[in-house]
Amino acid sequence: MPNAEGPVSVADFRAAMRLIVGNVSVITAGVGDDRTGLVVISVVLLSGEPPKVIACVNRSSSTWPIIERYRHFGVNSLGPQHQRVAERFSGFGGIKGKDRYEGAEWTTLKTGASLLADAVAAFDCSLDEMIDRGAHSIVLGSVEAVRTKDAGQALIYWQGGYRPLEA
Repeated sequence: MPNAEGPVSVADFRAAMRLIVGNVSVITAGVGDDRTGLVVISVVLLSGEPPKVIACVNRSSSTWPIIERYRHFGVNSLGPQHQRVAERFSGFGGIKGKDRYEGAEWTTLKTGASLLADAVAAFDCSLDEMIDRGAHSIVLGSVEAVRTKDAGQALIYWQGGYRPLEA
């Protein structure tokens, strides 16, 4: 049992965070050969009117400067059929940049950010602001367009792995 005295250890914190169920989303940014993305489980609604979302992005990621440069990002909520997409955007096998987009169909709506054609939900966002806290930036975006394809399933992250969720 962890010691309740003193600061929280990184290991204890990460172990506790793995017990929080999170929706798996891919954040995309950039255009053409200058695009990349990453997996996040920290996308939340900021405002319904006007529609705005928040995502947390590590400032050391290759995606952070692309979001800053292009001032847009896509949020792609994944279903169980997208586990390979999640693995590619997690960097499994050392896959980086535009190569993460291979093996899936992508489209654009308003901002130019890539959106997964069959995502459970896809949000096309313009960047409002990036607020630095710790190792991450809180990325605030205005939702410019949205697409949905609800099949009653989602891909979640729990206890250190991707898992399907049925409605």
